[in-house]
Amino acid sequence: MSISHKLFGTLPDGRGVDVYTLRNASGVKVRILTYGGAIQQLYIPDRKGCFCDVLGGYDCLDSYVRGDGYQGALIGRVGNRIAKGTFTLDGKEYRMFINNGPNHLHGGEFGFNAKIFDVVATEDTDTPSLSLRYVSPDGEEQYPGTLTVTVTYTLTAENGLRIRYVATTDKKTILNLTNHSYFNLAGYATGSVLDHELYLDADTYLPTDTSLIPTGELRPVANTPFDFTVAKPIGQDIEADNADLTIAGGYDHCFNFRGGASHEPVLRATLYHRESGRKMDVYTNQPCVQVYTGNFLTNEEFPFKGNFAQRPRSFVCLETQHMPDSINHENFTDCTLSPGEVYDYTTEYRFSVE
Repeated sequence: MSISHKLFGTLPDGRGVDVYTLRNASGVKVRILTYGGAIQQLYIPDRKGCFCDVLGGYDCLDSYVRGDGYQGALIGRVGNRIAKGTFTLDGKEYRMFINNGPNHLHGGEFGFNAKIFDVVATEDTDTPSLSLRYVSPDGEEQYPGTLTVTVTYTLTAENGLRIRYVATTDKKTILNLTNHSYFNLAGYATGSVLDHELYLDADTYLPTDTSLIPTGELRPVANTPFDFTVAKPIGQDIEADNADLTIAGGYDHCFNFRGGASHEPVLRATLYHRESGRKMDVYTNQPCVQVYTGNFLTNEEFPFKGNFAQRPRSFVCLETQHMPDSINHENFTDCTLSPGEVYDYTTEYRFSVE
């Protein structure tokens, strides 16, 4: 049980970026950057007790700054897409930065993934934790309101990585925070994730248009390739003759949990790699999860740790969140936050072996 930190790198403007390492009594280790709050490494054991890093990511700060994919980063203010970068809030129209085809993605030109977070607390106990804080000024990336965000990472004694997001605002705004970690439970440099078995407590998903904006329909997963209510390999249906899969080049869709958001985190997803025995249960009180199978990991300029080349479908992201483009769909989850309210959501990735 320990916390340590050191300099990870220096930005072109001279600001330093630290990396914090949290360890528990079982030997599980996680490394977190103050740049973007990115989870840079996560070492967990297999059924034989052998540890390996199960996260995508980079070895150096320059790749986190100039590379793509939002590797392991905190995403905000609004994760996922906003159609055509526009929304109306209380009669006022806001126009956002366009950075994904015709749409606004993951907070804009310089979202939370590109911010240095302040370390406001560490706790070196049986459950070491790190709290990061960022104050986003009114008008940053065209979002209204001064937003104060605190994200706390806790490494539990039961080998869980818990992420709690707490935020307040001084003006009505929109908010949808998440983490963009890429998982491969066989080890980050082992190749395809299509043999991983996935379970989702989700009975509907969101079809999209050709720019991956939800159409507004909540479509039942039953009798479609999107049915993970019984665990199955990710690759089992990924090549099915299905328009939604063809548009995205695989899975890049929002799955809606049965019953919506919960008061306390509950088990909503399980990822299992049979050969290693590693299992990851996802507990959350968020209403949805975006499942992304790394379909666009093709940038040869920025290889991953250990010079491992980017390859499509070598990782899977399970980004717990609200529905994409919620502000533009009356039937979607409410992504607004008003003064006096507290945005408070928790997701825990809990690891075990079978």
